[in-house]
Amino acid sequence: MRKNLYPSDSDRYKHLEVTENAPLLEWLIRNSQESRNKIKSILRNRGIKVNKRVVTQFDYQLNVGDKVSISKSKQNDQFRSRYIRLVYEDSFLVVIEKQSGVLSMAAGHSSLNVKSVLDDYFRRTRQRCTAHVVHRLDRDTSGLMIYAKDIQTEQILEHDWHNIVYDRRYIAVLSGEMETSDGTIANWLKDTKSYFTFSSPVDNGGKYAVTHYRVLNRTIDQSLVEFCLETGRKNQIRVHAADMGHPVCGDMKYGNGHDPIGRLCLHAYVLCFNHPINHSRMEFETPIPAQFRRLFK
Repeated sequence: MRKNLYPSDSDRYKHLEVTENAPLLEWLIRNSQESRNKIKSILRNRGIKVNKRVVTQFDYQLNVGDKVSISKSKQNDQFRSRYIRLVYEDSFLVVIEKQSGVLSMAAGHSSLNVKSVLDDYFRRTRQRCTAHVVHRLDRDTSGLMIYAKDIQTEQILEHDWHNIVYDRRYIAVLSGEMETSDGTIANWLKDTKSYFTFSSPVDNGGKYAVTHYRVLNRTIDQSLVEFCLETGRKNQIRVHAADMGHPVCGDMKYGNGHDPIGRLCLHAYVLCFNHPINHSRMEFETPIPAQFRRLFK
């Protein structure tokens, strides 16, 4: 039988208000009643939020009035994978972060995929559930994903995805120096039988797609860009980046051959949604991949 009780935000986090300016680690040591090593472990495992955003920097500067949330959860030591990180789990769903090169689900062969890893974990921990795919990331895109533990939760998420998910952002390294600092791309995207997506400024029988972007950093060779999806079409960011004349680095399908780190430079780094069962706000953010950041040092 499924549990009816679900832990509230106050059950999962201890909330404190900052009354003095200080670096995060120093402030936590003075105010959290935890040891230095325990605090460092919580920070590394993404258990600290400042003003509802996950922070992992020990020297992050706190200001008076900031709200700090400290996770009460113990680190999950039963989930083991080199390629997938378990970010959050409850009775109804899990949030994971996958590396580049991992499929979202099996595709008719034995390649590494998130669903199989989760199903194995559920068996080992004697959970009577299986992983249900709600949305997908391309094999070579890394980042955050939701998997439901039962068909009812999956159907709620799938049928009302655009209302449930209120913030979904990607970070990408694009080829060349972007001319504009922010903007919006909107056109129609249509898939072909050869698995290629074409764009058109007029209705081509495909689906209307809207992508917002802003440039975070740039050099002559490449640009670090944040994308916010208003729609979620197949290959949307990759096609829209190519439409701007600055394709995603490492994109073998829509790119120009610029491949500075040997992978597709696209990462789903922010995922915020209302929980499909108890409707509480769930907010997750991963750091910009270190490989991306090094290109702009």
